[in-house]
Amino acid sequence: MTQQQGDAILKELQQIRQLLERLVKATPARTAPNPAPPAKVKVNTGHSYSLGRGDAPITMVEFTDYQCPYCMRFHTTVFEDLKKNYVDTGKLRFISHDLPLGFYANAMGAARAGRCAGEQGKFWELRNLLINSSKDLSPEAINKYAQGVGLDMTAFRACFDSDKYKDEIQKDVAEANALGITGTPTFVIGRTAPDKIEGPRFVGAMPYAFFEARLKEALDN
Repeated sequence: MTQQQGDAILKELQQIRQLLERLVKATPARTAPNPAPPAKVKVNTGHSYSLGRGDAPITMVEFTDYQCPYCMRFHTTVFEDLKKNYVDTGKLRFISHDLPLGFYANAMGAARAGRCAGEQGKFWELRNLLINSSKDLSPEAINKYAQGVGLDMTAFRACFDSDKYKDEIQKDVAEANALGITGTPTFVIGRTAPDKIEGPRFVGAMPYAFFEARLKEALDN
């Protein structure tokens, strides 16, 4: 390569660089769009099992599927801290709604089992055990869990083998569908009211810090 050829290449590269710099300056900077605020919905609370004080200032409703691995993640990584820091201190009422998803074979049976345990005052004990044991919710396993929380097994089996709570579970499912809730876990957080709360809808097993921030926002409003 001659000196003249080298100078020509260098000049061409400089021209290309200048062109690119002008293009960069002429292109407006792109900013990330502001995320849309979570949808606000109204959720019935009067017919549901609740944990915590009825006069707690805020209420959280969870739509849950007992066989959903993300529901299990929420309950194994977040729920106990929420209970200790907010429910047990009187700041939060926690409510459970059923949303058994059709692609989980044992979800409906587990939802029915929780309500049958509620007849004997053991709803939350069995609910927590079922969610934390979501990898095995066969009827045989559910019987074992029910026995483990001290249920009268004759009464439990009679209830579990019936369609006694089918309509109540379907009411939760219908409400979820009407609110556009299709996945679990989904949460609604709002100021406590007698029969219904209104608040933002959040989907997924987010970390504890996320829920704590949302609860503090609700308490401040």
